[in-house]
Order: sequence, then structure tokens, then C-alpha cells
Amino acid sequence: MRVATWNVNSVRAREERLVAWLAASKPDVLCLQETKVVDEKFPIDACRAAGYEVAHFGQRTYNGVSILSRTPLEDVQRGFGDGEDDDQARFIAATTMGVRVMSAYVPNGQAVGSPKFDYKLRWLARLERYVQAHVEPAAPALLCGDFNVAPADIDVYDPEAWRGSVLCTPEERAALARVCGDRLVDVVRRLHPDTVMYSWWDYRQLGFPKNRGLRIDHVLATPALTGRLRAAGVDREARKGQQPSDHAPVWATFEVSAGPGA
Repeated sequence: MRVATWNVNSVRAREERLVAWLAASKPDVLCLQETKVVDEKFPIDACRAAGYEVAHFGQRTYNGVSILSRTPLEDVQRGFGDGEDDDQARFIAATTMGVRVMSAYVPNGQAVGSPKFDYKLRWLARLERYVQAHVEPAAPALLCGDFNVAPADIDVYDPEAWRGSVLCTPEERAALARVCGDRLVDVVRRLHPDTVMYSWWDYRQLGFPKNRGLRIDHVLATPALTGRLRAAGVDREARKGQQPSDHAPVWATFEVSAGPGA
């Protein structure tokens, strides 16, 4: 089972790149973030023609998350379902190949101490509660997405310059660690504990050519799946070319069966 997560930064602007990447990389499951489109405008026909079923949770202009799968998507859930008012489309879950897959787009936070930063921490706390309620370490599950958190200094091209800045604060890192707890494992770091790799580069100031990046997109797996982890990494090539997303896909490969309980 090859799984990937990718913040496409507008699925309509990046539709041709998405279809080409699906054909070249052939993931079994792809989680998308920042699709920036309402459900009826998502390019479902193009994805189906490429061999994928789609579950999407979108809104106009901002946010938007989806799950694409080569096999049917079952038990689709849009939002946390926790009763808290929130009009931002940032979380979707579905089951495929016997694995519960979740696609998340964590708020950016804008600036430390701002209302948007407080919202980000509250949102991560909601995600933590959701994981505690719905994810069991012994069951196969994946939480993939743009978390807008670089978990450690190795995930930041210039840790001192970013010290105390949004995406890198102790509060955000601690919140992400609580989301994971003993239920989720960062699979890239499991296989590559000391390798410098990034998943996002700013469009400005030659961020990508100079490799001034951050690793803020993650594939998190339960221990049940982590034991079947075979490979993981970042597809840096997908960040190249004309009009790319500012993120690159993060991917992982697991050995799983196709039946319930994997």
C-alpha cells in the first residue's frame, strides 16, 4: 500500500500536475490539502479517469481536504463531528483497504500570539481528542496532511532564524506530540532519523533552489501499520517545474492486506 499526502495549493490550478503525478507515482491512496474548491467543483471526473475514487470536503477559496483511493472509500466522515462550531473544511476520514485514513489541514497560525495562532492550538487540541477517541494503536490507521508544524530543528533549514516563530514554537511542537502520543508514529523520521529533508519551500527569495525549506507535511501511522513500513520519503521532484505547489508530496509504503483489519 503506497500512501502519499500533498498540499496542492489549489486543485484546480494544479489539476494537470495532479493527474500527471498520479500516473507517474501510482499511489494507492493520496490525501490532499488546501484544495480551495467546493465539492461540486473538484475535478472528480479527471481523478476517476485516472483510476481513483474521491471523497472531498471543500469550501470556496480556502482550505479543503480530500482522500483519493484506488479502492472504494467507505464510512466517509467530514469534520471532527465533535459538536464544536467550525466552518473551515480541514479534516476528512474514510476507510480503504482495511485502513482508516485521515487527511488533515492544520491552520497556519499566522503569528505567535495572534487570534489565528490561538485557533491553531485549539484545533490541534480537537485533533488530539479525535485521535484519542477514534484511533487505536493496534488498528491500522493513517493520519496524513499538512500540519503546519516542523517537529524538530532538523526539520528547519535555519533553526535559529525560525526560533520562536510560527510553525516552530514549543507550543506547536508539543501540541503535535500530544496528537501522536502512543498512537501515531512519524514514518519518515522512523526510517530516516537523521536525514535533512523538507516538504515546503517558500515561493519567495529562491526558497526552493536554495533549499530553504521546512518539513511540515507528515504521514503518521499507528504502531499496527508502522511495523509493516517498508519505505518513506519526500518527492522533491514534484516541487520542480512551472507553477508548482509550494509543497512536495510525502509518501510511505506499507505491506497490508486488502481485507478488513488489514
